[in-house]
Amino acid sequence: MKNNIKKIAVLTSGGDAPGMNAAIRSVVRSCAFYKIECVGVYRGYQGMIEGDFKQMDARSVGNIINKGGTILKSARSDEFRTKEGRLKAFHQLKMEGVDAFVVIGGDGSFTGAMIFNEEYDFPVIGIPGTIDNDIYGTNYTLGYDTALNTVVEVIDKIRDTASSHNRLFFVEVMGRDVGHIALNAGVGAGAEEILIPEENIGVDRLIESLRKSKKSGKSSSIVVIAEGDKTGKNVFELAEYVEEHFPFYEVRVSVLGHMQRGGSPSCFDRVLASRMGVKAVETLLEGKSNLMVGVTDNKMLLTELDKAIKGKSKINKELLRVSDIMTI
Repeated sequence: MKNNIKKIAVLTSGGDAPGMNAAIRSVVRSCAFYKIECVGVYRGYQGMIEGDFKQMDARSVGNIINKGGTILKSARSDEFRTKEGRLKAFHQLKMEGVDAFVVIGGDGSFTGAMIFNEEYDFPVIGIPGTIDNDIYGTNYTLGYDTALNTVVEVIDKIRDTASSHNRLFFVEVMGRDVGHIALNAGVGAGAEEILIPEENIGVDRLIESLRKSKKSGKSSSIVVIAEGDKTGKNVFELAEYVEEHFPFYEVRVSVLGHMQRGGSPSCFDRVLASRMGVKAVETLLEGKSNLMVGVTDNKMLLTELDKAIKGKSKINKELLRVSDIMTI
C-alpha cells in the first residue's frame, strides 16, 4: 500500500441511517491499524467549511457499533454547493493536515464529494448510507436491513389491530423514488397489496385486488405503500377513495415516517459497515479515489462516484412475482 496519506477525515452527510456509527468506527480503527491519523468532521460538509474537526482514535469510537444515528451529526449544507463554500472547506482540510476523506451518505453527499475531487484533486471515497437502498453499485446500503426489520415489526403489530376490528390499513413507508422497503417489507409482513413507484398498478387494480381478498374470506387487509407511489395523490386521498368502495371496512392510515431511520442497527448492517469502512481506508491507501465502496454477491467492489450517482438500483422483479402469488 502507498504511504503518502498520513491523515484521513470521516464525515456523515444527508439523512442519518442505522449503521453509520459502525462505519465511523470501522474507518477510525482501520486508520489506527495502519498507523495513520483520523479526524471526525462534525455536521457534514458544513462542519468541514467551519473546521469543526475532532481527533479520533480507536478508543474514541468504543461502544458506538450498536447505536443508531451518527455521533458526528449530519447536516445539509447549501454553502458547500457553492465554489466559495468548497474553497473554504479545502482550506480547512489543508490547515488540519488532512490528505483524504471518507464520506458516509447518499447520492447528494456523493455529488458534493465528486465535485470537490474534480476541483481540488482531493482523494475521496464514499460509503453508501441510506435506508432507501437506492444507490447504484451495491446490493445493500447501510441502514436498509435495519429499516426493513423495523417496518416488518411495526406492520406485525398493526395487523393485530386490523384483524381484531375488520380494518383495512394503508401503511406508508419511505421510498420516494424506489420501492425496495415497501416490496421487501410487504412480502415479509404478508401484505395483501404492495404499491411502489416502479409499478403503477392503478387504483382500479387495487380495488379489484381488495375485492378478491374480501371474497376469499379475508376480514382485514394490509396495503404497504411507498411514499413515492403515484396510485393516488397521497395515501390519505387513496384511503378515502377505497373506503367509498368498501364501506364494510374501517380504513386507517399509518405513516411510519422517521421511525424507520432510528434504532439500533441490525447485525447485517453492523458487519456491512465494518467491511465497508476497512475497504474505504485501504482503497485510499492504495492511491485510488473518487470511488464508492459497495457489496455485490457478498464481495466488496468499487464503483466510480459518477456511476453510483447517475445509475439506478433495480427493483427485484422475481420478488414482485412472489408477491402476486402470495396475495391469493
